[in-house]
Amino acid sequence: MSLRDQLRVLVVDDMSTSRGLIMQALDGFGIRQVGYAVDGPGALEIMNKAPVHLVISDFNMPGMDGLQLLHAMRAHPRAKSSGFILITGRADREIIETGRRLGMNNFIKKPFAPQDLKACIEAVVGRL
Repeated sequence: MSLRDQLRVLVVDDMSTSRGLIMQALDGFGIRQVGYAVDGPGALEIMNKAPVHLVISDFNMPGMDGLQLLHAMRAHPRAKSSGFILITGRADREIIETGRRLGMNNFIKKPFAPQDLKACIEAVVGRL
């Protein structure tokens, strides 16, 4: 069984269009076990019920941004070992350095092409 058949991914984004594009790209890569949450608290609730291998989260979300989600994940017993990729339109130094300090595995800047997302994911989990 290949990695892409086993990989469980959670997409966290409050914008349905962005979420849909990411999920469509994941499907195109052959990743079928994909869930989603519209915000950080919802993502934590999902991960508490069923851990995932990888979280792909938007940075800019109301209430709990992507870095706050990452911080909460790293303190959560069932989510702390999950991979984390941050998606941001503002890949400034402060956001990236804070993400790395919190345990972010990778990031990708918007807008991006599907092949860029695939390379970003493969840098975290291995070849799909």
